[in-house]
Amino acid sequence: MNHIKYKLELIWLSLIALSLFAYIMGQVEYFPKLFSILLLLGTLIKGQLIIDYFMGMKQVKLKYRLIPTLWLTIVIIVIAATYYKTN
Repeated sequence: MNHIKYKLELIWLSLIALSLFAYIMGQVEYFPKLFSILLLLGTLIKGQLIIDYFMGMKQVKLKYRLIPTLWLTIVIIVIAATYYKTN
Protein backbone atom coordinates (compact mmCIF):
# COMPACT_ATOMS: atom_id res chain seq x y z
CA MET A 1 0.00 0.00 0.00
CA ASN A 2 2.84 2.39 0.81
CA HIS A 3 4.33 1.78 -2.64
CA ILE A 4 1.11 2.88 -4.33
CA LYS A 5 0.85 5.96 -2.11
CA TYR A 6 4.48 6.88 -2.83
CA LYS A 7 3.94 6.45 -6.58
CA LEU A 8 0.82 8.65 -6.58
CA GLU A 9 2.60 11.30 -4.52
CA LEU A 10 5.48 11.28 -7.00
CA ILE A 11 3.04 11.65 -9.90
CA TRP A 12 1.24 14.45 -8.07
CA LEU A 13 4.55 16.26 -7.50
CA SER A 14 5.36 15.85 -11.20
CA LEU A 15 2.02 17.43 -12.09
CA ILE A 16 2.76 20.33 -9.74
CA ALA A 17 6.24 20.81 -11.25
CA LEU A 18 4.87 20.78 -14.81
CA SER A 19 2.15 23.24 -13.82
CA LEU A 20 4.72 25.57 -12.25
CA PHE A 21 6.79 25.33 -15.43
CA ALA A 22 3.71 26.32 -17.46
CA TYR A 23 3.03 29.24 -15.13
CA ILE A 24 6.61 30.50 -15.34
CA MET A 25 6.55 30.24 -19.14
CA GLY A 26 3.36 32.32 -19.11
CA GLN A 27 5.19 35.09 -17.26
CA VAL A 28 8.13 35.28 -19.69
CA GLU A 29 7.93 38.15 -22.17
CA TYR A 30 10.24 36.66 -24.77
CA PHE A 31 8.68 33.35 -25.71
CA PRO A 32 10.59 31.44 -28.41
CA LYS A 33 8.95 28.60 -30.30
CA LEU A 34 11.06 26.05 -28.44
CA PHE A 35 9.32 27.06 -25.19
CA SER A 36 5.92 26.55 -26.77
CA ILE A 37 6.93 23.06 -27.90
CA LEU A 38 8.14 22.27 -24.37
CA LEU A 39 4.93 23.69 -22.93
CA LEU A 40 2.74 21.57 -25.20
CA LEU A 41 4.87 18.51 -24.50
CA GLY A 42 4.52 19.14 -20.77
CA THR A 43 0.76 19.45 -21.21
CA LEU A 44 0.69 16.14 -23.05
CA ILE A 45 2.66 14.48 -20.27
CA LYS A 46 0.38 15.96 -17.60
CA GLY A 47 -2.70 14.81 -19.46
CA GLN A 48 -1.32 11.31 -19.90
CA LEU A 49 -0.45 11.06 -16.20
CA ILE A 50 -3.98 12.12 -15.28
CA ILE A 51 -5.49 9.68 -17.78
CA ASP A 52 -3.36 6.76 -16.60
CA TYR A 53 -3.35 7.21 -12.84
CA PHE A 54 -6.13 9.52 -11.69
CA MET A 55 -8.75 8.31 -14.17
CA GLY A 56 -7.64 4.73 -13.55
CA MET A 57 -7.04 3.91 -17.21
CA LYS A 58 -3.65 2.29 -16.56
CA GLN A 59 -5.35 -1.01 -15.72
CA VAL A 60 -7.78 -1.25 -18.66
CA LYS A 61 -7.31 -2.70 -22.14
CA LEU A 62 -5.19 -0.73 -24.58
CA LYS A 63 -8.07 0.04 -26.96
CA TYR A 64 -9.90 1.86 -24.15
CA ARG A 65 -6.76 3.66 -23.00
CA LEU A 66 -6.16 4.96 -26.52
CA ILE A 67 -9.46 6.86 -26.71
CA PRO A 68 -8.57 9.68 -24.25
CA THR A 69 -4.91 9.57 -25.32
CA LEU A 70 -5.76 10.09 -28.98
CA TRP A 71 -8.24 12.83 -28.09
CA LEU A 72 -5.59 14.64 -26.02
CA THR A 73 -2.99 14.25 -28.77
CA ILE A 74 -5.34 15.60 -31.43
CA VAL A 75 -6.26 18.61 -29.29
CA ILE A 76 -2.60 19.44 -28.65
CA ILE A 77 -1.73 19.06 -32.34
CA VAL A 78 -4.58 21.42 -33.29
CA ILE A 79 -3.42 23.96 -30.70
CA ALA A 80 0.18 23.70 -31.97
CA ALA A 81 -0.91 24.07 -35.60
CA THR A 82 -3.04 27.09 -34.77
CA TYR A 83 -0.23 28.69 -32.77
CA TYR A 84 2.38 28.18 -35.48
CA LYS A 85 0.05 29.31 -38.22
CA THR A 86 -0.63 32.64 -36.48
CA ASN A 87 3.00 33.26 -35.50
